[in-house]
Amino acid sequence: MLEALGVEPAAEAVYRLLVNEPGFRVCDMAAHLGWDEDQVRAALSRLAELDLVHLEDGSRDAVPFSPDVGFGFLLSRATADLSRRQRQIESAEQAVTALSARFNANRASRHEIIHRLEGLDAVRRRLEDLAATAEQECLSLMSGGGQLPDTMDASQPLDRQALERGVRIRSIYQESFRNDPATLEYVRWFTGFGGEARTVPVLPMLLVVVDRQTALVPIDPADGRAGALEIRTPGVVGALTVLFEQFWAAGTPFGEGPRRDENDLKPQERELLLLLGIGCTDEVAARRLGLSLRTVRRMSSQLMARLGARSRFEAGVRAAKEGWL
Repeated sequence: MLEALGVEPAAEAVYRLLVNEPGFRVCDMAAHLGWDEDQVRAALSRLAELDLVHLEDGSRDAVPFSPDVGFGFLLSRATADLSRRQRQIESAEQAVTALSARFNANRASRHEIIHRLEGLDAVRRRLEDLAATAEQECLSLMSGGGQLPDTMDASQPLDRQALERGVRIRSIYQESFRNDPATLEYVRWFTGFGGEARTVPVLPMLLVVVDRQTALVPIDPADGRAGALEIRTPGVVGALTVLFEQFWAAGTPFGEGPRRDENDLKPQERELLLLLGIGCTDEVAARRLGLSLRTVRRMSSQLMARLGARSRFEAGVRAAKEGWL
């Protein structure tokens, strides 16, 4: 009970016996406690060190000091030790709080990184670096149909090096790229060398994801030459990777013809009906699909005829009512 004050159980038992039986000598205490006399003397010596008893006649007799006096000092000292310990704990708590704040700040700075790449040249240089250091995979959305010749010229050696190192490269193109002979030839080379390609009618933007750790998206989706944002925030890169995988699952593997659905619609025709149904003009639909205005008008006329519609908007509405969309 008194160990918190530095009084061991044996010393406490002897002190209590002295208080209860003031006339007891060492031999009496030994007999009462069932100890040998050396154990009693050792306990008395400890009590004397704590100024709780006064030893007389070579430790054969002991007189206890008043508990108010003896234990009052021990209590004061214990209280002072407790206060000092409390201050140490408070200081340690403040230090831990500061360390935690620094750790979280450093972690945030490592994880939430967005770097602005100004201009097409800066983007190409960064893509060269990423292609050279890629270890597992490169994913890309190639929006806009036909690709720029200088872009393909710059990409070919990078793709070759990465594929030779065993990096898996998957690219998704808009179906309209087939209308551009140079892009079509490039994709033939790319897939023949080990790359994987699929097509979809519409893509929202350009996108590159490397090793699911770094993503590049355009600063301005309407102008790929303006530059790109390099993103290494895990949550954002993860979301962009999911976006890619959804398009990949819906895409048509290169080398296969576009799959028609149960209504005998190609994916490109179905997408055109969706655009017409929300009121897009032929011009807007052509830009979204990466097709010429003439091609879109021809497709629209054919779809209108199949649906018995008198306008493009009516074609979209009828397609929805007929369950085509």
